[in-house]
Amino acid sequence: MNASEVLRIVDAIHRDKGIDKEIVFEGIEQAILTALRKYYGDEDELTVTVVRTTGEPEVIHNGETLDPDILGRIAAQTAKQVMIQKIREAERDSMYDEFIELKSQLVTGTITRLEYGVATVNIGKSEAILPRSEQIPGESHRVNERIRAVIMDVKKAGSRLKIVLSRVHPDFVRRLFEIEIPEVAENVIEVRSLAREAGYRTKVAVSCYDTSVDAVGACVGVRGARIRSIVDELSGERIDIVRWNDSLQILIPNALQPAEVEDVILCPMLGRVIVLVRDDQLSLAIGKKGQNVRLASKLVGWDIEVMTRDELDEQLERSVTAFCEVPHIQEELAESLVSQGFFSFDDLSVIEPEHLKELSGFGDEECEAIVDYADVESLRLEEEEKIAKAAARATKQYQDHTGTKTTAVTEPSVKTMTAEPEADLKAEDVQAEAESVAEEAAAETDTVDTEQAEVDGQPADEPESVEEAGIEEESPAVTEETKGQSDENT
Repeated sequence: MNASEVLRIVDAIHRDKGIDKEIVFEGIEQAILTALRKYYGDEDELTVTVVRTTGEPEVIHNGETLDPDILGRIAAQTAKQVMIQKIREAERDSMYDEFIELKSQLVTGTITRLEYGVATVNIGKSEAILPRSEQIPGESHRVNERIRAVIMDVKKAGSRLKIVLSRVHPDFVRRLFEIEIPEVAENVIEVRSLAREAGYRTKVAVSCYDTSVDAVGACVGVRGARIRSIVDELSGERIDIVRWNDSLQILIPNALQPAEVEDVILCPMLGRVIVLVRDDQLSLAIGKKGQNVRLASKLVGWDIEVMTRDELDEQLERSVTAFCEVPHIQEELAESLVSQGFFSFDDLSVIEPEHLKELSGFGDEECEAIVDYADVESLRLEEEEKIAKAAARATKQYQDHTGTKTTAVTEPSVKTMTAEPEADLKAEDVQAEAESVAEEAAAETDTVDTEQAEVDGQPADEPESVEEAGIEEESPAVTEETKGQSDENT
């Protein structure tokens, strides 16, 4: 092995690939050691060292120094393959360290390939992929198009590196603000919070340490020039810029803009905020499909519930009435719980025991009984809601098949069965499926009722007869008459 050639190769790899010389030397030593293992076996003791200054390899076999010339006669091809593999791994590790520092940073690249919506992007030293799920909804790309995206993930995949890009991540908007708005890049204006639904709407909360600078105005720019360039990059996505405030009483109304807020009620125990608005502002505050209040909730980090004052009064009355039925809870305690934001049994079932003790002054047994009762009631109400949804879904399916506009699923008439047997057959199948769903849901509800009775300390009652269970027997006379009419029509 030529020592000068080894030094030349190490220097060339260091300059071309950016790999540390020490890593290259270790790869050469490992390659030589692997080749010697194939010749001497795994039992012998072998040590290989390449002198960093001269490039001469030193091999010690069972305590004796071997002649370096023997290396040229021992599995040279194996040593070469191991050396190439080690260099590739070292190159991958070097690129991994470089790109992992760029995670969440903005990069610019050129699309080189499109396969099933997945774009392969050349970002310089490596290629990255932009999955379909990380592309803005509604946008389309083409080969040789230059795009910008943030590095979302960097992984090692064998001897290669897998870099995943994203254009839907909130950090993409944050980096665009840093590029397009100099005050943000210079940290004069800070992006305090950001909530985004890619392709539709984004809310950005900004603040400024310099009171002479208008944070919102600086981000918008003269006649909206700055924000317009960001909107164009996001394919027309709407961006709301709001002023950040450490007080939730001020921040939440800002986050719900353009709706006007009358009052903000904080419920710290549940991490919930109740926002009161006028009737004409309710739909504007909620937004299309709840988008405005959902983004505002993400922006401030609290659950926001929007309602009018009349709705709040009705909710308070219903909640106090329901909580008064819970064992050990009097009206005063019920009003105290409601004032803390506990409006439903679901809220009451997750209350912290310490908080309940502090509010009620009860012991562990009473608090446990209250929580158990609320848990059972929450399950029961959930099952009733499932039954109602199943019945509504079955009714709609039945109406779609029969073309009727009834509000409930009814038995098809004999005349309809005779005139349109195929349509009635589908209707019967739909009705049978609906009845099956309702029976299963009712059975689950009975189980919940039984648990409720056990919590109350009373055994669950069982019906003793058909009449007591509320089931009416079918009249034989009506059945025979209907059957006769059906035969006659047939």
